[in-house]
Amino acid sequence: MKNRLKVLRAERDWSQADLAAHLKVSRQSINAIETGKYDPSLPLAFKIAALFEMTIEQIFLPG
Repeated sequence: MKNRLKVLRAERDWSQADLAAHLKVSRQSINAIETGKYDPSLPLAFKIAALFEMTIEQIFLPG
C-alpha cells in the first residue's frame, strides 16, 4: 500500500522518531510503513489519520 506519510511528516519538520513518539510506536515501524514494507493495523491507521487531521484515504492509497 502506498502512502503519503513521509511527505506529511516532512511538512511538519518531524523526524521518524518524532512521529513514532506521537503515535506511541517504534521508529522502525514508521520506517517500515513509509517504505511500504508494512501496512499499519486499522487502529494505527486511524491514529495516523487523526494526528494529521485527514481521512485514512487521504494518507493511504491502494496499489
